[in-house]
Amino acid sequence: MFPLRDDNPTFHTSIVTYGIIIVNVLSWALLQGWGFNPGLAKSICQFGLIPGELFGFVESGTEIPIARGLACVFDGNPNWTTVVTSMFMHGGWFHLIGNMWFLAIFGDNVEDVMGSFRFLIFYLLCGLSAAMVQMIINPASAIPMVGASGAIGGVMGAYAILFPKAPVHMLVFFGFFFFRIVVPAYFMLGYWFVLQLIGVAFGSGIGGVAFWAHIGGFLAGIFFLKVFCNRQRIRECRNKRGKINKFVSRYMTGK
Repeated sequence: MFPLRDDNPTFHTSIVTYGIIIVNVLSWALLQGWGFNPGLAKSICQFGLIPGELFGFVESGTEIPIARGLACVFDGNPNWTTVVTSMFMHGGWFHLIGNMWFLAIFGDNVEDVMGSFRFLIFYLLCGLSAAMVQMIINPASAIPMVGASGAIGGVMGAYAILFPKAPVHMLVFFGFFFFRIVVPAYFMLGYWFVLQLIGVAFGSGIGGVAFWAHIGGFLAGIFFLKVFCNRQRIRECRNKRGKINKFVSRYMTGK
């Protein structure tokens, strides 16, 4: 299943959500060579997060092949800025488009509740939390980790709590056939979270997917929700939209 859109209006301009999308696209174009090698491989080695390098498990001079004739060569100098830069790198067109599509659908409503500045900090903290979970689970990994999935997982976690019944239009693929259905947000986001758990159960890292980072980001989004929600905007959303989770509304505002 793939989300097409949600029926959940916003009442403020989503400056940060679309700003993050623009930054990711510019990174893809200017730093990753539109996905063509050697630009793509070089960007993944330079800006990707490599737990084994940061924690000193990978020896200097070690080569990790990432494309035909191309490899990351570790120099023994861990670069902790990659914890952030990796959030704006991607491994392919589908990786980029999929992540930005999910962010566009769910990010605007979460930003609407938090306000732009709070949402930016929230997004970055979710991404950092996702990276830390993945590093703790597999600290010796020499595989570069890239993508905004962990941070976007946090956005999805917050959305699931704030708007569990918001209608989400889904495209469902069944072999060569597909059709469209509308489901509540909790169903779609719960389905996504279960997929991550299945990924972990059958081997974290299958197909190069950092399932633990997705799970960590999702749970971080729920954890940080109360800290970054703007109480005034919660009241506005409750009054104007009428679809916000009533329990969360009372929990956030005390009313």
